[in-house]
Amino acid sequence: MIEANLIGAVLGGALIGIAATLLLLLNGRIAGISGIVGDIFGDNSFAERIWRAVFVVGIVCGAALYSLISGPLSVQLQTNKPLLIVAGLLVGIGTRLGSGCTSGHGVCGLARRSPRSLAATVTFMLFGVLTVFLMRRLGL
Repeated sequence: MIEANLIGAVLGGALIGIAATLLLLLNGRIAGISGIVGDIFGDNSFAERIWRAVFVVGIVCGAALYSLISGPLSVQLQTNKPLLIVAGLLVGIGTRLGSGCTSGHGVCGLARRSPRSLAATVTFMLFGVLTVFLMRRLGL
């Protein structure tokens, strides 16, 4: 029997792929979340800011809808808040340095066969593995 988590992951991945494809085909835009969020308050036209805001609201509403349907997620943080804040800031800095995030490079960039996105995604993955290894060894 296939686990519900696997079915949810496959459906979620398919929906992300469909949304990214539709945004590219219908709007000519890449579904990189950091770029979309970063330009909501940028020097753009009103229409440009609106579609970006609607996209972000849709992500939040989708998560809320999922939570209503399947119940609240049971996530337990295994670290302290200051470390979590530092980690979040480092992710933000890395996103700016890498000119995008995992959704832009990993989902959209790889699908477009972008060499820059391949390099960024490999870097994301390597540092993710290194971080987990160090966190488990150092017990943070």
